[in-house]
Amino acid sequence: MATRRSSRQMQAASDIVAAEASATPVAPGTVAVKAPRASRARMIRQYDLVERVRSYNPDTDEDMLNRAYVYAMVAHGEQTRASGDPYFTHPLEVAAILTDLKLDDATIVAALLHDTIEDTEATRAEIDRLFGAEIGALVEGLTKLKRLELVSREAKQAENLRKLLLAIADDVRVLLIKLADRLHNMRTMEFMPPASRRRIAEETLDIYAPLAGRMGMQEMREELEELSFKVLDPEAYTVVMARLDALAERNRNLIGMIESQLSNNLEKNGILARVSGRRKRPFSIWTKMKRKSVGFEQLSDIFGFRVVVKDTEACYRALGVVHTTWPVVPGRFKDYISTPKQNDYRSLHTTVIGPGNQRVELQFRDEDMNQIAEYGIAAHAFYKDGIGSPTEMLKRESNAFSWLRHTIGILSESTNPEEFLEHTKLELFHDQVFCFTPKGKLIALPRNANVVDFAYAVHTDVGNSAVGCKINGKFAPLSSELQNGDEVEVLTSAAQQAPPSAWESLAVTGKARAAIRRATRTAVRDQYAGLGRRIVERLFARAKMEYADDQLKGALPRLARSTIDDVMASVGRGELRASDVARAMYPDYKEERIGRFATSNRKATADRVKTPDGAARFTSIIPITGLDSNLPIKFAPNGGAVPGDRIVGIISPGEGITIYPIQSPALKDFEEEPERWLDVKWDIDESSPQRFPARLFVQNVNEPGSLAQIAQVIADHDGNIDNISMHRRSPDFTEQNIDIEVYDLKHLSAIINQLRAKAVVAKVERVNG
Repeated sequence: MATRRSSRQMQAASDIVAAEASATPVAPGTVAVKAPRASRARMIRQYDLVERVRSYNPDTDEDMLNRAYVYAMVAHGEQTRASGDPYFTHPLEVAAILTDLKLDDATIVAALLHDTIEDTEATRAEIDRLFGAEIGALVEGLTKLKRLELVSREAKQAENLRKLLLAIADDVRVLLIKLADRLHNMRTMEFMPPASRRRIAEETLDIYAPLAGRMGMQEMREELEELSFKVLDPEAYTVVMARLDALAERNRNLIGMIESQLSNNLEKNGILARVSGRRKRPFSIWTKMKRKSVGFEQLSDIFGFRVVVKDTEACYRALGVVHTTWPVVPGRFKDYISTPKQNDYRSLHTTVIGPGNQRVELQFRDEDMNQIAEYGIAAHAFYKDGIGSPTEMLKRESNAFSWLRHTIGILSESTNPEEFLEHTKLELFHDQVFCFTPKGKLIALPRNANVVDFAYAVHTDVGNSAVGCKINGKFAPLSSELQNGDEVEVLTSAAQQAPPSAWESLAVTGKARAAIRRATRTAVRDQYAGLGRRIVERLFARAKMEYADDQLKGALPRLARSTIDDVMASVGRGELRASDVARAMYPDYKEERIGRFATSNRKATADRVKTPDGAARFTSIIPITGLDSNLPIKFAPNGGAVPGDRIVGIISPGEGITIYPIQSPALKDFEEEPERWLDVKWDIDESSPQRFPARLFVQNVNEPGSLAQIAQVIADHDGNIDNISMHRRSPDFTEQNIDIEVYDLKHLSAIINQLRAKAVVAKVERVNG
């Protein structure tokens, strides 16, 4: 493991850099300090790096490049990589990768320094002082979060990704350095432990390769995918490579023949073009075989050709020449010039039956399109114009940045790191489908997206209030999968303020899922706030005190809440008591407690009894302070309640107190009688487990043995069936209500999940009476 440098060594690095700034220029091929140890691989010399940058940027700041080289070498000192090479070879190779992309001086310098803050004693302040705040910000953006107090590797991964995306939003060069960093790490993984190789390869395939693709950097994406594929599935990689090599051997002269014929045909028609052939990458072939369930021989685009011409008009003319020379494969033409991809990719795609009856894919583009297709956002030559920051320039010129801004928007909608990571992965992985609104606005969505995703892509309010749709003028379900060119009209209703929570499993895009979760949380919070307000107002009425929102507003600091709704929701959830609110507003208030519900062996004994409808209930006699006599406690019929439920007590004259779960629809019957509501809580003795009643609605396939399978699931999970009532809905399905006894909500949820996994079960829901 690399060790951090001491403060004395870091000061020496600063002194050397300062000396370098005022000393005679470094002689070609030399460095200002001695290399820590010999590298197993040849290290790029200081002079070589400067020459690389000068080859595309004659005005490069050689002095700053030299100083950064020396500073990084001294800072990393004797640190080594898993291969035994000096650690400094890594940032040096990262910088070299970025010179291939022809990036500006600041990016190259930041690449040399990108691990100094994280792995040495270097500080942001020192980087700012020696190299400027711009480079300091780039290096800081690449520094992982330290000492995260998180419970999972996924959460740590998500927080570091969140930090990276925020840094990219400020300066896109952070992304270019990070991708080059990951690429070099993937190229040199053979010395790492197998578990680490697999973890890094999975992260690369999940996040960094698709992120490169979303930024239009296809060459880098393909190499990252291939390196990850080789680690994660070496057997499949070997098989695909063997098939590719065999195919290449059989068609040794085919690529040259097609290139020659293409060039000659285009030249005869007055079109100057540069034609180059290539074969598809192993990972791309493997994923296509899996996605389409086809064999290697059935793939139509193993061989591909790029035809680069002078302008857009020539692209379409060249396409016409090809289509009149070779037969076209139907359904394989795509025009990404008139409708570019979100990462700015533009090209014409077609597949034809070429020489030897071989299917070949052709791409037509001009020089500018070709640069963007290969290098994406890196194709913008930052160092040339010097007008505005690179990020500001990209905001003007690149549609790829709009995706990034959209993803950053999800940050505020995610309640936890894992949720953010899920949304980001959803956004990274997809090909696109292009649909239109009735007014002609283009909406780009992932493949397999449906109308729900479309509605939220138009606007969050449209998604929340959607009740129906028309696709190409015809009514269709909201779950309808969309196709290229569909015109979609979303029908909305002002009466629907929040979407059904079930839509979350229906949605494909991260934006739609995030919006549905947020709307669901808001709706639940509003319900809790409404209940809390009723409880507070009831207490004030009983105590003959005046309640006013303005007065509560002044007491918010004492309740550690920022808004009145927060207070009411906390009361509704049971996090605050109504008496706490009263004391915050009236410090002299003294609580007159009505009672407390206890269900444990310490405070009451429980006896199960039968009711006329056959449902199991529990009754117990416990003392209730403030009343003249003891009142019986019973659970709600048609569903009961279990520990883990938020519960409410309802006083019924002559019957006692009935305990309902907060989600029970029966509570609506008592909304106009707040004086009957009691704030009750569970008081469970965990050392003496006790069962409580719950009711399940089950719809199952009507076949022999289905009931036995259901009963076995409940028995296997230590649940007890108390009663079953059933009726046949159709010859195929049977509906039944099953009263069971469980220990708590977690126990009940486990049984429900296992029942849903059974093939004979079509539907399982908890019944709340």
